[in-house]
Amino acid sequence: MSQATMTNRLAHDLDHILARTEPLWQELRGQRILITGATGFFGCWLLESFAWANHRLNLNARAVGLSRHPGLLAEKAPHLAEDPAITLHTADIRHGDFPQGAFSHVIHAATEASTTLNRETPLVMFDTIVEGTRRVLHLSTARSAIRFLFVSSGAVYGNQPPQLTHVSESFAGGPDPLDPSSAYGEGKRSAEMLCAFAASSGLEITVARCFAFVGPYMKLDAHFAIGNFISDAMRGGPILVKGDGSPFRSYLYASDLAVWLWTILFKGQSRRAYNVGSEEALNIATLAREVAAALPPAVDVDIASTPTPVGSVHRYVPCTARAREELGLRADVPLREAICRTHAWFSGSTFSEQGISTPEVAARGTHA
Repeated sequence: MSQATMTNRLAHDLDHILARTEPLWQELRGQRILITGATGFFGCWLLESFAWANHRLNLNARAVGLSRHPGLLAEKAPHLAEDPAITLHTADIRHGDFPQGAFSHVIHAATEASTTLNRETPLVMFDTIVEGTRRVLHLSTARSAIRFLFVSSGAVYGNQPPQLTHVSESFAGGPDPLDPSSAYGEGKRSAEMLCAFAASSGLEITVARCFAFVGPYMKLDAHFAIGNFISDAMRGGPILVKGDGSPFRSYLYASDLAVWLWTILFKGQSRRAYNVGSEEALNIATLAREVAAALPPAVDVDIASTPTPVGSVHRYVPCTARAREELGLRADVPLREAICRTHAWFSGSTFSEQGISTPEVAARGTHA
């Protein structure tokens, strides 16, 4: 076992990511990539998997991580902040100075995923997404990038009709443009249009419409139900469901997320969007009970209200047929195991210490 494997508690996940993406990394050999939103959930997993592949495959690649608060990376992942192949750059994507030099690849993942910001200052939310994307696209073109991945959201579809169990990329709905609370979804839609304008023979642009996720580096105290439930269980319960538990969600584990994002960057068709998420839907009440069952000792589940007999049930679940059929992507980590892995990481233990299995890692050199 290498020293890196011994010191990185995500080693099993990172080995799995590399096994599923290894042939794709050759395109990055000797190149330089820019990742915005470097200290967020997505950014940390992108940097973790970049650093792992860069070291294991001797790619001699470099990554620049852009963030308003790069010091957070030293707190979350000091090994990444100290990696000589990773440079952190302080900037606000709306008006800050970008790093100098050329980039062959750009992943734009910087977004303030805050329900409070979206509710209280929606124009700031909208401008951050749209103007930030405009500036990063301009940078990519000016610095001769060849590939650009925009991390978008399933919010671009607006409210999913209750009769539609899974929403696909061809769904023609959208957020209500006259509702200020649509700032996040409308911002992502507008940013996608900017990507369509910027795509050219010299810059291939793909879009990842991301849904809901679980894994290390996520915020347990934000507006994500699964993170709140894991946090409740870690405190000894009860697990609190604030509503009636009827909305349906699905959760993709973070290592699978990383596989999907890198694959879409390297193999996705330009000017094409791909849903990113799990198709395994369950309602919030069932999710709470799943977390309780996954993390002994058993804790109670308290549901604040009972479901009303009338009214539509809110769903936020993707159809991922396009990613499966065009890119060979799949969800490898089951939800129960994803919950256990996330709990293990936040508890400060390794997967093996908690008896958590890891999916069989595909043979090196394969990609599905």
